[in-house]
Amino acid sequence: MAGDAGAPPLSSASMVASAPVRATTPVVPGGRGTPTLSPLAHGTPFHPRTAPLVRKLQWREWAGHLAASAYADSWDIEYNAIRQAAGVIDVSPLYKYLVRGPDAMRLVDRILTRDATKIAVGQVVYACWCDEDGHVIDDGTVARLDETTYRWTAADPNLRWFRMNAPGLDVEVEEVSEAVAALALQGPLSRAILESATGEEWGDLRYFRRHPSAIAGIETDVSRTGYTGDLGYELWIPAERAIELWDALMAAGEPYRIRPAGLQALDVARLEAGLILIEVDYTSARQAVIDDQRYTPFEIGLGRLVTFDKAPFVGMRALREVAERRPRRQLVGLELDWDEFEAIHRAAGLVPAVPSATWRAAVPVYSPASGAQVGKATSGTWSPTLKRNVALASVASASAAIGTRLGVEWTVQAVRQRVAARVVPLPFLDLPRKRA
Repeated sequence: MAGDAGAPPLSSASMVASAPVRATTPVVPGGRGTPTLSPLAHGTPFHPRTAPLVRKLQWREWAGHLAASAYADSWDIEYNAIRQAAGVIDVSPLYKYLVRGPDAMRLVDRILTRDATKIAVGQVVYACWCDEDGHVIDDGTVARLDETTYRWTAADPNLRWFRMNAPGLDVEVEEVSEAVAALALQGPLSRAILESATGEEWGDLRYFRRHPSAIAGIETDVSRTGYTGDLGYELWIPAERAIELWDALMAAGEPYRIRPAGLQALDVARLEAGLILIEVDYTSARQAVIDDQRYTPFEIGLGRLVTFDKAPFVGMRALREVAERRPRRQLVGLELDWDEFEAIHRAAGLVPAVPSATWRAAVPVYSPASGAQVGKATSGTWSPTLKRNVALASVASASAAIGTRLGVEWTVQAVRQRVAARVVPLPFLDLPRKRA
């Protein structure tokens, strides 16, 4: 999974399935985020171990796989494990590709908006890639395994796109999504657990770096990455050894209060960290049907990932043009005013209640001065750590400055209201241990 920065938000991420919400949240059912299960959905390689732990049978579908929404009676138990001890998240449904051959670097550089020639062996980068018009197709991580081999993760299927851009290059692109299983080990005690499981010291593995190791004799590639904004690692292993690795990791983590964590807890953590999610905080250019659904990197907080001083990449010409002017909209963080939030509930005779989980259906954002809509809040949550009601939003650039006062639509008892909010810096939660 990817994550936080490296120049990050990740979408290894960009991948989490949607969460159920309470009636007082500003969301409506329907759309791609609706949590439904296909009869063809199947378990990940860890399913024989994870399935018995899902106490309330809370599943969702993620890339054709069954993924646990929550294991415990309440997701906040798992969230607290991530923030206070260690949580382990099955991220095997990520799409994974191996790019290898003499021209592997040239293909990666041809597709990514950032300079792939600077990716060193053992390094992982967070990146996005665009269509010919400079609109973002997807985002994910690229890890350089050796001089001629890269492991690429993505939220959506990308095999055809990668191969379409490979003509004339001596390179092979192989999808290994089913062959490689993956776990995210996240939280302040994750390093101690990893050291116990591997018998190695991990304090010198830098943020967004990777190193091969072994757990219980199982070949394990360890990357210092994650989608939680916390200290953490991701473990990449052969799918056929998944059960053995799970058992060994949980045994090593038992003294440290390790706990499996589902997608509801992960979604809250990623929002606190200000990390975007595809088809929620932005729409893939492949899925867009109108112009407003197409986003350049500069409009979703990924402008820092665009490098023009490099070999040509797909969409470079179009992005050069838009880079010369201010984007029409920008991704911002919003903090909702608690006093107003409380007031609209009390006016309806209700005790203020924050959503029971992250909400993901876009709601209008207004300018208090003019009353005009200036954008939309794309996802939000109550932050258990910050004790604040926060949201990511896409707003007109004129309303994107830190400190700007805005209004967010919020529905209570089927009546649409507005809650005052202000633009705040991202990430909402920036833990020093994430990079320590």
